[in-house]
Amino acid sequence: MSTRGRPSYTISPFDLRLFLAVAEAGSITAGAHQIHLSLAAASTRLQKLEHTIGTTVFVRSKQGVSLTDAGRTLFRHAGRLQQDMESLHAEMAAHAQGVRSTVRVLCNTAAMTEYLPRVLGQFLNQYRDIDIDLRELDSHDVLLAIRQEQADIGIVADYVGTEELRTQPFRTDRLVVIMPIGSELNGALSFVDLLELAFVGLPAESGLSRFLQQRALHHGCGIHHRIRVGSLEDVVNLVIEGVGVAVIPEAAAIRLVKDRAIICPLVDPWATRQLLLCKASDASVGLASSRLFDFLSSDNSI
Repeated sequence: MSTRGRPSYTISPFDLRLFLAVAEAGSITAGAHQIHLSLAAASTRLQKLEHTIGTTVFVRSKQGVSLTDAGRTLFRHAGRLQQDMESLHAEMAAHAQGVRSTVRVLCNTAAMTEYLPRVLGQFLNQYRDIDIDLRELDSHDVLLAIRQEQADIGIVADYVGTEELRTQPFRTDRLVVIMPIGSELNGALSFVDLLELAFVGLPAESGLSRFLQQRALHHGCGIHHRIRVGSLEDVVNLVIEGVGVAVIPEAAAIRLVKDRAIICPLVDPWATRQLLLCKASDASVGLASSRLFDFLSSDNSI
């Protein structure tokens, strides 16, 4: 395929770091100071950066600098690239210190909070030369990351398509409603029955929050959150205090509620889902990833 007419960029990681520092500080002087560079050297490097990409990234004024449209585009990518470089350095340092591998695992909220901590503890104790990078995402985003080779193992709910991936059943996960004692609603409920009530929820970017928001949109509604908090334990405590209702994994409700709130089943078919382990083909994953996948698939991890 011809590459004629396409720009060829060679941007140093240090220049990206300088660019981010200046953009966040709003001043070349302040940004240069943050990374221990002289003003003259910083100005020269920024000019060369702009020459390399063929456009200006800053509008300069007496008040400081602001980003151009090109600068905003570079800012979006530069932050991610810097995080990737930091992760690369950390993983290479682990190799140098004798840690053989890091396995990247992405999962939904239920897996993160209820099913993985103990199991991964057992695995890490058994394989002391393997590290795990564990992060929570919505099931759709987990699959996207697996297919783009940005993760080694995913745990997703079975409502998403896992074609071309190797999958293995992991757990059955049920979502339930918790509500303050004395609530008028009780018994088995449909999700749509709850949408006129105030909710307590996890952060908007959490996998569970994104999933529930999608289900609400199917009914043409949004969810009114009185408050969002960082953990399921905080969600339960606020429901107990009467702030609102919440939809959480049944395992978390059993573990945290302890007769201090009402737990009701959801009758919606999607509220009971099979969690699936997934990964790309065996040929594209390493030994450490295969060991963890097999460990999570085995009876001794249940």
